[in-house]
Amino acid sequence: MRPRLAVFDVDGTLSDSQHHIHAAMGQSFADQGLRAPDLGAVRQIVGLSLPLAVAQLAPEASATQRDALVQGYKQSYFIARSQDPAPLFPGAAEALRRLAKREGVVLGIATGKSRRGIDALLAQFGLSDLFVTVQAADDHPSKPHPAMLQAALAEAGVEAGDAVMIGDTSFDIEMARAAGVTGIGVRWGYHSPEVLAEAGAAQLVDDFPALEAALGAHWRLA
Repeated sequence: MRPRLAVFDVDGTLSDSQHHIHAAMGQSFADQGLRAPDLGAVRQIVGLSLPLAVAQLAPEASATQRDALVQGYKQSYFIARSQDPAPLFPGAAEALRRLAKREGVVLGIATGKSRRGIDALLAQFGLSDLFVTVQAADDHPSKPHPAMLQAALAEAGVEAGDAVMIGDTSFDIEMARAAGVTGIGVRWGYHSPEVLAEAGAAQLVDDFPALEAALGAHWRLA
């Protein structure tokens, strides 16, 4: 059986990190004397690389201020996750472990998080060994550019037609389309189902059991 690759976004898909991200952004903006973005605005940029996210949240800021916002966010988020790691969504870890055991299925990650951040999260929850490829923001252009997925496909040795991208934002779904990969949207994340459908999601799922069933049906797995 040729391998099938399920690539997961992290923030908003596996990890409910919105409040950590919002708090870190708020602290960074306050340190620069800028008005902090509200949670709704922050939810809309989750998944983008940090410089692009900051540019969208603070279009009026100078280049120097944006650089400072990026560095301030990194420091604040590192402190927050060290003290109180963002939780996984209910059922996420169990679903990943079941999928990793399915014959012919391999798992990957494509995330806007830093390499340091994603490595820490996977280690925290004992998930590091489940993934054959982990693509982070440090090494690629921001979503929705397809570079992350293209690198994941190459590293896993899987054709685009045998891969699925699972995410909660339009950036994930648009990245999937750009890479020729099927995109599945999750309803529990940070962009609305309507936005995911408009971006081109092939399917929307309500929970992790529904996602597992959708993958099995898509790949015709027993």
